[in-house]
Amino acid sequence: MGGAALSSFNPRYWYVLGFLAAALLIATGLIPHRTHAQETSVQFNLLQPELIEERLRRSSPENASRESNLEALFLEAGCTGEHLMEQEIKRGKVPNVICTLPGNSESVILVGAHFDHVPRGEGVVDNWSGAGLLPSLFESLNGIPRKHTIVFVGFAAEEEGLVGSTFYTNQLSPQQIANIRVMVNMDSLGLGPTRLWLSHSDKEFANKLNAVANAMKLPFGVVDADKVGDDDSTPFRKRHIPTVMLHSITQETLSVIHTEKDSLAAIRADDYYDSYHLIAEYLAYLDTRLD
Repeated sequence: MGGAALSSFNPRYWYVLGFLAAALLIATGLIPHRTHAQETSVQFNLLQPELIEERLRRSSPENASRESNLEALFLEAGCTGEHLMEQEIKRGKVPNVICTLPGNSESVILVGAHFDHVPRGEGVVDNWSGAGLLPSLFESLNGIPRKHTIVFVGFAAEEEGLVGSTFYTNQLSPQQIANIRVMVNMDSLGLGPTRLWLSHSDKEFANKLNAVANAMKLPFGVVDADKVGDDDSTPFRKRHIPTVMLHSITQETLSVIHTEKDSLAAIRADDYYDSYHLIAEYLAYLDTRLD
């Protein structure tokens, strides 16, 4: 998670934002007492916890190595040939990594996470936790005919000012922008249950995610972090693309980010696996339910 310095964090502001965001969800009907998500048949391959954890352990202290590791994981997951590519970034040292799962239409669901990290700490939480899930989500959705083309992007240089995601969006044509139905961003997972940054998320897609979480009976909540930093969903929102921003940071766990505490030991394995499970089902749900 990049952008504003962490010293700008205000605990009271965080708490109030989270409370108001949750209240907004309830007031606008975005937290229904009962959903019908379970009535929709969605198909995906649920991977074993051991594999998810093993891929989390494939982090590296060097950003160039993290990019290579991410490509290797995509290959292992079955994303090969023309479906896997590097996108060189102008004046960037490390490219974006793009894996495409073709669908039956040009309509796109885009899933993103940055793989770079700051010099302090190991950057397992921020953000190998998100990047390391990209190949697993591809593998979970692969092998079953998809209505939408699903694009998985590992963004470079997020910590330098959203460089990779800004470059990616700047290269999109007007038609490509129109084809993207939603961009789902993952940043700093595994510190606890899945959280939604509501002010960085489209309300309609937040409603759909909440319906899936309720149907699965998985823990899920709202925590906004507008004065803490920024994330790779921002360049997409600036291009008027709906976004969903997922993380796991709370007031209690913020101290892990951009410090020596950011290591594998900070990850809560059960919560991390629950996040993977929720996101995989959500993506399959969107592929099934979106026109």
